[in-house]
Amino acid sequence: MNKTHIAALRQSYTRNELLEENVLTNPYEQFGKWFEEALNAQILEPNAMTLSTISGGRAHGRVVLLKGFDQNGFTFYTNYRSNKGNQIAEVPFVSLTFLWGELERQVRIEGSIEKVSEAESDAYFHSRPRGSQIGAWVSDQSSVITSREVLENRLAELETKFKDLEVIPRPAHWGGYCVIPERIEFWQGRANRLHDRILFTKDAENWKIERLSP
Repeated sequence: MNKTHIAALRQSYTRNELLEENVLTNPYEQFGKWFEEALNAQILEPNAMTLSTISGGRAHGRVVLLKGFDQNGFTFYTNYRSNKGNQIAEVPFVSLTFLWGELERQVRIEGSIEKVSEAESDAYFHSRPRGSQIGAWVSDQSSVITSREVLENRLAELETKFKDLEVIPRPAHWGGYCVIPERIEFWQGRANRLHDRILFTKDAENWKIERLSP
């Protein structure tokens, strides 16, 4: 594919609008509304989000899965010793980006991040399929390995180790993070690239709502 062909790719956004009079005043409720609509649209992995971190003045991004949200923030789970875990320890401020292309929508979230309680991590860990629980023990996430065989051998070892255990313990290095938003932007595609952008900014205990130019 040549550069000219890529530059010619265009999509006109005409499915919906986001006006001040129809946006909910609580950003968590607005997110919940849009998330429910993404579920109803049967979008593949509607909880997929790009997590962006900072380390040494450089930005790093990867897609992770949202596993819960409420008035306290947005939660996901991972290996605390992974690259992302080390970057979060260095700079505990991140951004999340959701793209629901079929609905011509995007949500951007920026805020601080902290670990969830051990009890919350335990509860989620034990809700996972048994294979996924063992997988959290298998992977030394982000480390260099020589081959796929390393993982398969380690999996076999741990399946044997845990075969008589009804409850597999959660690794201490694995658990949840909660992103506590300071800014949440809702983006709705519109015709002629004049997109709707509604920004919620945390002001003390309240949320300020503003429209941004596209």
